[in-house]
Amino acid sequence: MARRTVHDLVAEAKAEIEELSSAEAKAELDAGDAMLIDIRDIRERVEQGVIPGSVSAPRGMLEFWFDPESPYHQERFRLDGRYIFHCASGWRSALAAKVIGELGFDNVAHLETGFSGWLADGYETENIEATSKWIKRPT
Repeated sequence: MARRTVHDLVAEAKAEIEELSSAEAKAELDAGDAMLIDIRDIRERVEQGVIPGSVSAPRGMLEFWFDPESPYHQERFRLDGRYIFHCASGWRSALAAKVIGELGFDNVAHLETGFSGWLADGYETENIEATSKWIKRPT
């Protein structure tokens, strides 16, 4: 088998999923039609800020929290929900949207340009505080 790169995996995912611009994602959020899932690491969220109303679901736990058959399933993630995933630049979220779709969630998308695109487009963000003794805010 030929070696594949992360670029290959992301390109394949993007060909199979719905991609949203910042404006499209904001419109859905403002209408109350979707839940925005921030899959970035908590350190990224503390250091860079968050999109108001976003829900933290770190990439490492995503499948376990979404799958109703998992012992780690979180009830807020229902099969009939609308979910928009985002990361920093749109790579991890493309992979996340693809894999969650493979779990049977058919109403998923991702923020194509990620958090950095949201910022560049001038949309609102907010700061959060570290809540764990293991995470320190940069000085």
